[in-house]
Amino acid sequence: MDVFTPVERSAVMARVRGKNTAPEMQVRRLLHRLGFRYRLHGRDLPGSPDLVLPKRRAVVFVHGCFWHGHDCPRGARAPKQNAAYWTAKIGRNRMRDADVAGRLAAAGWRVLTVWECELKDDAALAVRLLQALSDGGGVSGRADPARRRAGTPHNA
Repeated sequence: MDVFTPVERSAVMARVRGKNTAPEMQVRRLLHRLGFRYRLHGRDLPGSPDLVLPKRRAVVFVHGCFWHGHDCPRGARAPKQNAAYWTAKIGRNRMRDADVAGRLAAAGWRVLTVWECELKDDAALAVRLLQALSDGGGVSGRADPARRRAGTPHNA
């Protein structure tokens, strides 16, 4: 039994955003600080990735742990209300995510998923993003961001 009326539930769900969420904005700011440039919400690609890095042939999805069924404590938490509905919905989300990742990989794109729980440690996430995105492609005509941070001159 839902604790909200259908009208209240509709209002609650209408406030759940799919684009420009706080986790997505945090990843965007981090990537920009690291020197990466990207396009937003690639509607021409399967799954409309949150961030598209064309020069690196890479896409980034920023997933909420609950909505996409991550294996962390928040994602593994089972809803008490309307459990059958949510279990099926999250299962469908996981299947869709796997299908989209497979289609993108088959088209030659590198697929990176950033989970909401990873945003707690900015430094670790920065390292993971650099490792995943540093090979291939330039960074907006500038020196490699890993070398710049390490203090290596641009012409070295």
